[in-house]
Amino acid sequence: MKTTFSATIGAVVIGRNEGERLRTCLESLSQNLTHIVYVDSGSSDGSVDLATKMGMTVVPLDMAQPFTAARARNAGFKTLISSNPSLKYVQFIDGDCQLVSSWLESATDFLEQHTYYAVACGRRRERFPEKSLYNRLCDVEWDTPIGGATACGGDALIRVEAFVEVDGYREDLIAGEEPEMCFRLRHKGWKIYRLDAEMTWHDAAITQFGQWWRRSKRAGFAYAAGSALHGASKERYWVKENRSIVFWGGLLPILLLSLGLLNKWFMIGWGIYLVQIVRIASFNVRHNYAKNFQYLIAGSFVLIKFPQFMGVVSYHLARLLKYRATLIEYK
Repeated sequence: MKTTFSATIGAVVIGRNEGERLRTCLESLSQNLTHIVYVDSGSSDGSVDLATKMGMTVVPLDMAQPFTAARARNAGFKTLISSNPSLKYVQFIDGDCQLVSSWLESATDFLEQHTYYAVACGRRRERFPEKSLYNRLCDVEWDTPIGGATACGGDALIRVEAFVEVDGYREDLIAGEEPEMCFRLRHKGWKIYRLDAEMTWHDAAITQFGQWWRRSKRAGFAYAAGSALHGASKERYWVKENRSIVFWGGLLPILLLSLGLLNKWFMIGWGIYLVQIVRIASFNVRHNYAKNFQYLIAGSFVLIKFPQFMGVVSYHLARLLKYRATLIEYK
């Protein structure tokens, strides 16, 4: 049964080869919404047929052009609004997520009452954290503070007026397109808010170290791209994050390796990483996690700097050699 607010909200789903996860996603949306667009990025698993049979408007993305999630979301938005110009809000969601049934009402109520907010996002949870350590770490990643925020993720309810004002997502970004758009929204005077409400269930499906590494490398690429675009702004967008990645993931290990070649006693310097893990575990305590898992979290925060540094290097190489980087996929 559609709710009274469904006439003002549409949804854009993006995905590729999500299989049954896509079915779950579309079913969760169709409980409350009528206007749903699915943008497919070259699936070979029957996703297009599935979405079509479920009554969704399907946009097969032209894969002859370089793919980005930003491009897919923009294409879905244009199709949605061209058919439904009276929509006030769009729920963006990835095809590996399931929308919580109560979310749209909570988010819509908030945006209706706070007209200077462009984006409402909520709690994203990992569906199967018990399947791997990497899934559990994703669940930790989604555990962000409630209240005013600087950015949202791929799942969010966005005001159409605000989205149009900033021309949507930047399509040449292969990662980090959501916080980059939020940066531009904030500089137009809009605000972002994270509600204390359940929003989506996500299925990362990361079971191997290589997947986690590639996903982390993509994050490093995003930090480098974002800093290059807006690092000179007053807020120094992602400059601090880039410096941390370059120091811990690049400069320090290179220095330690070089000194170790001169004298093996310098190898003791690698202990600084252990000190950093202890420091993070001690000063960034997450009270809802067991102590041993807090150290695993801290260890991941340190280890992630290495693939992120590779992502930073990849970005600058692409920029220096003037070639367009392709999407770094982990699934």
